[in-house]
Amino acid sequence: MTLACTRAGTGGTPIVFVHGFTCDRGDWSAQLAHFAPDREVIACDLPGHGETPGGPADCTIERFGADVAALLAPLGRPALLVGHSLGCRVILEANRRAPARVAGLVLIDGSRMGSGDAAQAAEAMRAAIEFAGFAAFAEPFFAQMFLRRTPAAAALIERARRLPAAIGSTLFPAMVRWDAAQLDAALAAVQAPLLVIQSTTIGAEKKRVPLRAGETTPWLDLVRSRVRGARVEVIPGVGHFTQIEAPERVNALIASLG
Repeated sequence: MTLACTRAGTGGTPIVFVHGFTCDRGDWSAQLAHFAPDREVIACDLPGHGETPGGPADCTIERFGADVAALLAPLGRPALLVGHSLGCRVILEANRRAPARVAGLVLIDGSRMGSGDAAQAAEAMRAAIEFAGFAAFAEPFFAQMFLRRTPAAAALIERARRLPAAIGSTLFPAMVRWDAAQLDAALAAVQAPLLVIQSTTIGAEKKRVPLRAGETTPWLDLVRSRVRGARVEVIPGVGHFTQIEAPERVNALIASLG
C-alpha cells in the first residue's frame, strides 16, 4: 500500500518517522521542522490513519512493517527509523524485513502490552474493547497518557476517540498479539544502533505513570537483554507523547545517533 507521507529536506541519513495507535504523521511536526534543513525526512500515515486509507484487514503490525520497509526501498541509502508507541513495533518489524535498509532505530516510549499465549492475550483485549465500546475504551486509555490536561492533550484524546471503531478494535488486539508472539524475536534481530527514549511506564495497576531519571522498567530491561549495546535515555516529567511534549530533548537525542 502507498502510504501518505510528508517529505522534506535532502541529503544526510534519511529519517523516517512512524506514529502511534490512533495517531498520524502530524505528531512529528517539531521533528520535521528541526531536521529538514540538513537532511531528508519522511513522516508517514499508517493504513487506516490520517490520509492513508485502510480497513481492519490492513491493520496488523506485520502489514504496517512491510509498508514501512517498502517505503525505505527508493531512498537509495539506509535510513534512521523513529517510532512512537505502536510505531516502535512497526519499525522493529520493518527492520526484520529489510535490515540492510536500516541505519539505526529510535524507540520512543515503547512498551510490551502482551505476553504468554498470543491468541489468548489478543482475545482478552478484543473482548475488553468490545465490552466497553471503542470510544469508551480509548478516552480513559489516552487520558492517562498526559500529566496535564491541556488543549493539545484534549485534541489528541478526541482524535483517538474518532478512529473508526472497526479499525481500533482490530488493531489494538493485533498489537497485543504481536507483542506476545513476535516482540522478543524482533528485538533480537536488531543489529543497527538502537536508542530508546522513555518517559512513562505502565504500572502494576495498568495505569501509565511518568518515569524518574535513572529508573528502569520491565520493558527497558527486556530491550537491554535482547539488544547488545542498546542505549536508554529517560526523559522525566512528561507524558507518553514525548516527541510533542519535550521536542528539544527528543531532537537532540535523535541527532546524537547519527
